[in-house]
Amino acid sequence: MNKPKSDRPMAAAVKYDKEAREAPHIVASGTGKVAERIVEIATQSNVPVVEDAALVSALLALEVGDEIPVELYEAVAKVLTFVYRLDSSRRP
Repeated sequence: MNKPKSDRPMAAAVKYDKEAREAPHIVASGTGKVAERIVEIATQSNVPVVEDAALVSALLALEVGDEIPVELYEAVAKVLTFVYRLDSSRRP
């Protein structure tokens, strides 16, 4: 979750299924209370939360269900790589 100059929280959730061989897509996004709820659900579900104001701003321009555009692949790939490494380090 990120807070822009207006101090309004923003959040976006991305899903990537390696087996489907499709681009990652937006599964949730919003500002204010919606953003807070997205982060709350992620935290309760042990889903890592990564803060990146520029990326979340770009993701908020998309609709839920949209695939990540090519222009954002590199930024999203960095986040996914971090999450996968974190996840693998948690396994026994």
